Amino acid sequence: MAPVQINPSILSADFVNLERDLQAIATADHVHVDVMDQHFVPNLTLGLPVVRRIAEVSPVPLDVHLMIEDADRWAPQYAEAGAASVTFHAEATQAPVRLARELRAGGVRACVALRPATPVEPFLDLLAEVDMVLVMTVEPGFGGQSFIEGTLPKIRRTRQAITAAGLPTWIQVDGGVTRDTVARIARAGANVFVAGSAVYGADDVAAEIATLRRLAEAPPLEA
Repeated sequence: MAPVQINPSILSADFVNLERDLQAIATADHVHVDVMDQHFVPNLTLGLPVVRRIAEVSPVPLDVHLMIEDADRWAPQYAEAGAASVTFHAEATQAPVRLARELRAGGVRACVALRPATPVEPFLDLLAEVDMVLVMTVEPGFGGQSFIEGTLPKIRRTRQAITAAGLPTWIQVDGGVTRDTVARIARAGANVFVAGSAVYGADDVAAEIATLRRLAEAPPLEA
């Protein structure tokens, strides 16, 4: 399986001191940038100009998560804005394979996200077309929510399909990732972990990133 990655979400950062909070996660693998349009999800965050500026100052590559309508139109523009990977929601695209190919052609990782209640099975035959599957483990739209335990079987099924196909596809989880949940998620088969409030709410941000990475790399066995 691919190496463990910790991608802190700036949804939990201080937007007035965003550059400071970006520098605080310099030991992470990527910065997870949540783009919300107040239509696909009820919240509103930031858009292209801010993402472009974040890409200019961030110490780590950008992992952009689009929680927006009409992803087919907008996703390629976020690739052009400097993202290293762009995640679009399966529920918000009309042509996921075409969009994934367009993103890859633009030199970024193409990723598909699934809401907690969206089944993964319709997408298992298309896994070769994407670089990562994001399994949402909370309802998208707001940070700080509790992890939905019922998403673990979906992560396991996704990992089994990826392994059976011999693909290098990553599995990302977003929502409720903490010291208490990261090991269970890792055992289920995920390797990329988005943590917002768990990281930015810690007294020592770098130490929290290191702790989450350690727990995910060698998850203790359940009693």
